[in-house]
Amino acid sequence: SKQEAVMRLKPESLDQLLHPMLDPDAPKRVLAKGLPASPGAACGRVVFTADEAERLGKEGEAVLLVRIETSPEDIHGIHAAKGILTTRGGMTSHAAVVARGMGRPCVSGAGSVRVDYAAKALYVGDVVVKAGEMLTIDGGAGEVILGEVP
Repeated sequence: SKQEAVMRLKPESLDQLLHPMLDPDAPKRVLAKGLPASPGAACGRVVFTADEAERLGKEGEAVLLVRIETSPEDIHGIHAAKGILTTRGGMTSHAAVVARGMGRPCVSGAGSVRVDYAAKALYVGDVVVKAGEMLTIDGGAGEVILGEVP
């Protein structure tokens, strides 16, 4: 029955449907996994500072804010970014809580990602992603994906 079908749904699955999703048939290269800290998917140009996220966001660029961890001083960048990726932190980290509250996708605790602020790059194994290059995150699955996924 319809009622039985509705009752079988987990509340988290309904939450997923209310956020942007990736095309399940699109090819993707998953670079790293982290915690699914805030649902939804986002792709954008990689930025490493909240100021850069805000500047490019005002110019109409879609950006992903990549930080080792976020702090209250990053709020303007979190607001401007389409999504947040952190290498440290958990489901109750600053990035996760703020992103959920703002409706932004977030992958936190992606420990296999190494961020080098001085080089303006992130590293996963032998893959290097520099500032300005495209990255996609799936905050529902905790995936960090190379390039732009529709």
